[in-house]
Amino acid sequence: MAVSLLLVSLLISFCVSVADASVEGLYCGHENCYEILDVTRESTRQEIVKAYRKLARKWHPDMHKTEEKKEAASQMFQKIANAYEILKEEDSRNDYDYMLDHPDEFYYNYYRYYRTRTAPKVDVRIVIAVTITVISIVQYYGAWSNYKEAINYLCKEQKYRYKAQVTAKEKGLLPVSKKSESGRKTKEEMKQEEEAIIKQIIEDNMDIRGGYRKPTYTDVLWVQLLFSPYYLFMYIKWYIRWIWKFKIKGEEYGTEEKLYMIRKYLKLNSSQFDALEEHEKEKYLHKELWIREHFEEWKKEQDEEMKTKLAESARYKSYRRYMKKGGAGQMTFGPE
Repeated sequence: MAVSLLLVSLLISFCVSVADASVEGLYCGHENCYEILDVTRESTRQEIVKAYRKLARKWHPDMHKTEEKKEAASQMFQKIANAYEILKEEDSRNDYDYMLDHPDEFYYNYYRYYRTRTAPKVDVRIVIAVTITVISIVQYYGAWSNYKEAINYLCKEQKYRYKAQVTAKEKGLLPVSKKSESGRKTKEEMKQEEEAIIKQIIEDNMDIRGGYRKPTYTDVLWVQLLFSPYYLFMYIKWYIRWIWKFKIKGEEYGTEEKLYMIRKYLKLNSSQFDALEEHEKEKYLHKELWIREHFEEWKKEQDEEMKTKLAESARYKSYRRYMKKGGAGQMTFGPE
């Protein structure tokens, strides 16, 4: 019996200590935030702000002269500022009111308190908008970098450079004039001007596709998100049209539809398929690869041809010998 009473008393002591701890580190501790600011639970936000400013002027440490009074004022000023921080925001005030109404829910009150304290202060919408903007900028400048890299590569290729020079001479752009408005040009200036002309001709005449094509505003994430309802509508419209024409009415595919089916079977996105040469697409059309059976037969032939080439490749034979010996995980003890 005595042991039971001892256990009960210890449990009560533990619960009391938990209750004290749950209040000690939360909000205004054992004091009431409303009483600290001399307001009531029915006070409006404007009344709370007014009361805080009045008390802040009274208890600001600079308003007191002696060190003892400054120390006491500083402690009071911190309590006033803390109470104001809790009551000025609607969310934290609601959490505090809930704790006053439900003081026995210790752990839930802890959760509500720290949830508000650790929540991000910046609006999530602003964070999302800034993130999308940064991605859009990086995306756009990355696409321009790829495009310029492709143009510079084509300018160094002799066959494209020669064609550009011929075109420039036909248009009377080459050779570059040796005189300028300010006087005679140096060889370096003439060379730079000639390079700029060749680069411009290549840029105007080359059809660069795929990941290195010239970027447009539609490639930017912001634009894609803004126009996503339109894109979705167009896709649904296209899909319904496809079902109606080719599934229900049984019409034959046109050239555009045939190329779409070939791209689908090849598992290429639109940019990758557009980057293919026209003669390759014509070859696919000639072999009627939009028909599933024809494509599977062609794919099987391509795989067999690739295996034959690999089998005849000296580098591939060396790789196979290497893998037979254990590959990257093989162990050796000195030279073989």
